[in-house]
Amino acid sequence: MEQPARSEPGRVRLASPQGRWVLATTVLGSGMAMLDSTVVNVALPRIGADLNADLAVLQWTVTAYMLTLSSLILLGGSLGDRYGRRRIFVIGVIWFAAASLLCGLAPNAGVLVAARALQGIGGALLTPGSLALIQAVFHPDDRARAVGAWSGLGGVAAAVGPFVGGWLVDGAGWRWVFLLNVPLAAACVPIALRHVPETRERGADGAHGFDVLGAVLGALALAGVSYALIEAPGRGATPAVIVPAVAGILLGALFLRLERRRPDPMLPPGIFAIRQFTAVNAVTVCVYAAFGGFFFLSVLQLQVVVGYSALQAGTALLPTTVLMLLLSARSGELGQRIGPRIPLTVGPVLCAAGMLLMTRVGPGASYVVDVLPALVVLGAGMVTLVAPLTATVLASVDVDRAGLASGINNAAARAAGLMAVAALPLLAGMGPEAYRSAPVFEAAFRRAMPLCAGVLLAGALIAWLSVRGDVLHATEPEATEPCHAECTYHCGVAAPPLDPGEHTTEPTPPPTTHPHKPTGTRPDPPFS
Repeated sequence: MEQPARSEPGRVRLASPQGRWVLATTVLGSGMAMLDSTVVNVALPRIGADLNADLAVLQWTVTAYMLTLSSLILLGGSLGDRYGRRRIFVIGVIWFAAASLLCGLAPNAGVLVAARALQGIGGALLTPGSLALIQAVFHPDDRARAVGAWSGLGGVAAAVGPFVGGWLVDGAGWRWVFLLNVPLAAACVPIALRHVPETRERGADGAHGFDVLGAVLGALALAGVSYALIEAPGRGATPAVIVPAVAGILLGALFLRLERRRPDPMLPPGIFAIRQFTAVNAVTVCVYAAFGGFFFLSVLQLQVVVGYSALQAGTALLPTTVLMLLLSARSGELGQRIGPRIPLTVGPVLCAAGMLLMTRVGPGASYVVDVLPALVVLGAGMVTLVAPLTATVLASVDVDRAGLASGINNAAARAAGLMAVAALPLLAGMGPEAYRSAPVFEAAFRRAMPLCAGVLLAGALIAWLSVRGDVLHATEPEATEPCHAECTYHCGVAAPPLDPGEHTTEPTPPPTTHPHKPTGTRPDPPFS
């Protein structure tokens, strides 16, 4: 078959047929991961019942995916820069689909958890790769619009995820929550191979090393601590819990030492010397730890205690993501006008209030009177804080490190979420069988929500004390060229959006410029 004519990388126009195909394949690929981040939680009670699994298995179903994704997402972008962004993106899509198929066919809990970890690896390859393709392929004049369309359509996928998940669980069964990714990948891969030109970083063959050891140490550190937290309710303070916890802490210390000594680290320690960047990441950790714990437990509360079906529970959560999708752009504009300090303080406070309102949700609760007000207040808080948070992360660093800063912020949020899912049931006193008993789970849920609210209030306090009101307009000493966010539409339930950032001067770079080298121009794809 004759291949269609392709424009050169960096010259594809968004309005052209090829441009529409490129946008379609990147949205399909990233949409799978976005959908997965919100759809799986709704299926957890059915997974537990079908596999006769305890609460620890449900925790691992969530954390195994987040563990590999958060640990490898920075490395995934670097692989694309060296070996070809389209190639790594396609490998990631195929890998993600194959792991999803394994999840859907899993005969037992062990296979499901292992497949979820493999799914996270695929997500780490395709998620940064989809954005990198847009940055590398589209003409400079169209990149901002292409990134905006990509983030908006991806936000739609995240917003409808709980509804789609509930519909599938109540209809075809929970396995189709994962099997749905297979036909999406089958449509995505041929489009990518046929219509997307290959790009890679100029001089990438040997220009940079891969911090594989750092990625492995980081993953093992998170795995050790997560294992200890998840297993502690059932095993107590036994060597089976203490040894992994100590090993995880030691591996974490070794990871930090390696990153300080390595010439090309995955996580450059020097970037945390930037006060505003560090402060906003601390706020991010607090906020997304609370979000991770809340969305894990709330769908269980709605199904186990209130008696909702999976579809009803998924539909009940729609207000939070829909509010973010509709109002995130306006929130970003407000943050630009008044500065990020107030939104990053008020937003977590509103979210904390929404989570405290959820303690009113119990047996026989009314959706309109009890559930909806809590989710609307929570959604209002998320709208208030997420867009200014991303903008502040980008504004705190120079334009040549915008992609790296966004990737670190995204990974930090995912790591915080997985630690919350691992730790919150332990802190709330949930035993391994808690979700099988409505009264037991309800009591633990009422203890958990104030804990989440407390973490959010800690984030608000950090923002008030540490984030400058003029950081979006005043150039930081380390930032010689200002940068602002491009992703204006998003539903950052699991993590803030990946955002390449846009600088304030006229863009004239070649499409393969390395994003972490000062060029005086707008960087191309992040995560190198």
